[in-house]
Amino acid sequence: MLDRILLSRFRNHRETAVEGTAQFNLLVGENGAGKTNVLEAISLLSPGRGLRRAGLAEMPGQDFDGGFAVSAALMVAEEEPVQLGTGVLAERPGRRLVQINGAEAPAVRLAEWMSIGWLTPAMDRLFVEGAGARRRFLDRLVLAVRPDHAGNATRLENALRERNRLLSDDMPPDPRWLDAIEMQLAEAGSLVAAARADLIERLEETLSALPDSPFARPSLAYQPGGPIGADALAQALRSGRSRERAAQRTLTGPHRDEVLVTMAGKGSGGASSRGQPAAECSTGEQKAMLIAITLAHSQLLESGAEQRPRLLLLDEVAAHLDPLRREALFDRLRAGSAQVWLTGTELAPFDAIANEAAVWNVSAGAVHRLG
Repeated sequence: MLDRILLSRFRNHRETAVEGTAQFNLLVGENGAGKTNVLEAISLLSPGRGLRRAGLAEMPGQDFDGGFAVSAALMVAEEEPVQLGTGVLAERPGRRLVQINGAEAPAVRLAEWMSIGWLTPAMDRLFVEGAGARRRFLDRLVLAVRPDHAGNATRLENALRERNRLLSDDMPPDPRWLDAIEMQLAEAGSLVAAARADLIERLEETLSALPDSPFARPSLAYQPGGPIGADALAQALRSGRSRERAAQRTLTGPHRDEVLVTMAGKGSGGASSRGQPAAECSTGEQKAMLIAITLAHSQLLESGAEQRPRLLLLDEVAAHLDPLRREALFDRLRAGSAQVWLTGTELAPFDAIANEAAVWNVSAGAVHRLG
């Protein structure tokens, strides 16, 4: 688990220390106090842009010098704690720095030490937004299982960006250069697509074994944006050059993948909701399905061979559940090994776990231990 979490000049936190953590960790305070900022800081100890997907320039506090730092100690069994840190120097505001045990490292290396997942109110629209949001959500789930997925996804993005640049040039690109870029794209893309397809299959198996209640039970399907195999994808890219040069962008590949979600279980929506696309379900049903996917993913990780430390960041989740579903959520989280961080405006929704949780009050960017 994480302990000794330090935030320096991050958002509205001038200097914040969170120590003495437990499996359940509660951050309680008024809206705007800085609870979600603590979760966001923790989420930055993983590859990517964190739970808000904010730019680096948005993260330093307005009254500070333009830099920020986040660090934590990862407690691993009986071993020495692993020191993880990330941040930005004021003199280099556009470059994110990452350190592991004091040595500079690429951000993708953070995935080798632990996996971090999250649910936030902004994700409530996941099923009605564009496919890109669902791909990012899926990639975060894959990363928890396969730490190398971040590197493969980065190579795919770089090759895709370069191919699109060549396709949009005024002069026809050199076919040999396109061959090389497309091979890189196909090799990385096939690894990304295969990892996504495998996780969807495993998640679907886990979800299908769950009861229909108290959470709505979703069904997942993977819809690839092109061939999954590297050779077949390379051939599709090669044969589509003319059409894609006219469009000035790549139209085939994992960047066009889609995750299809339907309500498989009865849940709170009644039998009429069974088999209904998630985008057409009620907001409450969509939130319940999102929680169900997150819990199924956590259960899948519990049964996996590799056991990296895991964190779940749940922002304002408990307050929007009825008592039955809250109790079920806590029971499932309690049965797992993940360290859980929850936020809320009051303690009442957390009565069932308050006695076993570390509790902090958050007010105006300051954090004080309550229990």
